[in-house]
Amino acid sequence: MSDASPLVFPTDYPIKVVGRREPSLRPRVDAVLRRHAPDLTEDRIRERESGQGNFVSVTYTIVARSREQVIALVEELAATEGVVMVI
Repeated sequence: MSDASPLVFPTDYPIKVVGRREPSLRPRVDAVLRRHAPDLTEDRIRERESGQGNFVSVTYTIVARSREQVIALVEELAATEGVVMVI
């Protein structure tokens, strides 16, 4: 089995982050995203609250430049305080 990605880089790549609703979550997650995708702009970010308001999901559509970039980003996001899931 090959480790080659079926994606051709650079490519638009959506990453959804789900976490508990708290004021400091979004700034923490935004900081991680901007370290890995410094060209990210606000128009490529969507935020949605859960039905009962306990959780929030934020979808970031980055311009992914390599498989390694995406892996490093997802690993750091998953280790970020308050993050429950990265999709």
